[in-house]
Parts: sequence; structure tokens; C-alpha cells
Amino acid sequence: MKTEIFIGDLVALPFHAGAVVNAANEDLAAGGGVCGAIFRAAGPGLQAACEKVAPCPTGEARITPAFKINAEHIIHAVGPIFRDDSTEERELLAAAYTSALQLADEAGLESIAFPAISTGIYGFPPEEAAPVVHAAITAFKPKSLKLCLLVYRSEESAAPAREAAAL
Repeated sequence: MKTEIFIGDLVALPFHAGAVVNAANEDLAAGGGVCGAIFRAAGPGLQAACEKVAPCPTGEARITPAFKINAEHIIHAVGPIFRDDSTEERELLAAAYTSALQLADEAGLESIAFPAISTGIYGFPPEEAAPVVHAAITAFKPKSLKLCLLVYRSEESAAPAREAAAL
């Protein structure tokens, strides 16, 4: 699987993605940041779809249709709230990415687009998250997935991921 960094808007990708990943909360409810943007872009059907598959514990993921987003599915991955940079927080962050990758692969999708899970309102420092994310993605052995996009709003926000992966 090829991993690339994409600078742009996760909910307005200029191409069709197999899955767009939502940085979700355990209730799979509309929230702020990336989560709120995904719910607004997808439209009102997303909340009802989420209610059918909620709750979602930290480190896991759930899949729903994408509705009005230019993708086949939305995968809702719940990352940890950053408190003390514990090993458990790093493991839960890796597990959220791995769970999302597994769901996409099981669905036979060829591409997945991730935001920087847990680095927004959940407070995980991007420079601490990037090596964890890189390790989780490179350890995953897909059957169908061919492309993993890490989507950032700016070159500055992508810098930790580029450094971690030398991309």
C-alpha cells in the first residue's frame, strides 16, 4: 500500500475515495473540528447511520455510507484524548488507525483518506502522533487497499508526518 500526504480539505477531495475517515467521538455524534465538517458535508442521514453502529470505544472504528461526501464510505475512528503521553494513549492511537484500515480492507476498498486523528481538540501533539501513525500504517498488510492518504490543511500541519515518514 502506498502512503501519500495530501494538502487540502478532507471533505472536499477532488477525487473519489474509497473511504474518508472521521476523527470521531465514542458516541459517533456530530462534534467539532474534522468531525463536525464531515457531518455537515455528509448531510442529515449520517447521524441516523451512526446511531445504528454506535457506540465505538477508543481505539476502534465503525463504517457507514458516505452520503454526500465524495467517497463510498465514512469510517469513524476514535482516537484517545491526550493526557500524559502514556504508552496506552499511543497504543490506542495506533489501534484507531489500524481498525480503520481493517474496515476499509474488509470492504474491498482501494483507498482511504485520514485526518490527523486525536491531534485537534483531543490534544495529541502532532509531532508525537506522527511516528505512531507511520508505524501503524506501515505495519498494516492490506489485501485490497492500494492507497492511504494522510490529509492535512497546510504544509505546516503536514510537517510532522513528513518527518516521521520521510515522505
